[in-house]
Amino acid sequence: MAYPTVSAPYGFKPINRIDGMPYAGATRLIPIAGTYNVAIYAGDLVQVVAAGTCEKFTGTTTGGTVGVCVGVQYVNSLSQFTPAQYYPGTSVTNAYAIVVDDPMAAFQVVSTNGSSAVTAAARAVVGANLSVVQGTGDATTGDSGQSVLGSSAAATATLPIRVIDVVAETATGADAFVELIVKLNTHQYNNTTGV
Repeated sequence: MAYPTVSAPYGFKPINRIDGMPYAGATRLIPIAGTYNVAIYAGDLVQVVAAGTCEKFTGTTTGGTVGVCVGVQYVNSLSQFTPAQYYPGTSVTNAYAIVVDDPMAAFQVVSTNGSSAVTAAARAVVGANLSVVQGTGDATTGDSGQSVLGSSAAATATLPIRVIDVVAETATGADAFVELIVKLNTHQYNNTTGV
């Protein structure tokens, strides 16, 4: 049975820890400011800002992240508690992002070009740092459009993502992998400078 074709980005999907331990599903609820009007999708990188609230990480080559949003909860315009796949950015109150914020967490992500088209990366990308491609989230599925720029591999310390491994099952050639295993290289919890 062949591995399903990866046709589009889906954000960052937690799979385990970089020390090999299984991902146990640990998350943290981080509040989203009532005035924040940017959608946050499942799989989006997020950051804690100076107000102590959660916002979508919108950087590409620099900036710290606190983790990955895997869902949200809020009170909708009908005053109903709503667990959801994504934060719509409007007409909600008491919103919280459900965040995988473990600095040791490993994530599976798609390698793309600058236009979010799936593009394979060579195994030589392992150990390098990469930039983020923002993409567009999907309001129907609630999935993120974020991915990594496979061609951006460099030793640059400020790049937000570090590649740990490739996903062999998604190889499209002898040395062409469309999914990578990564960690957050510029995790906010590991930065000695606060927000």
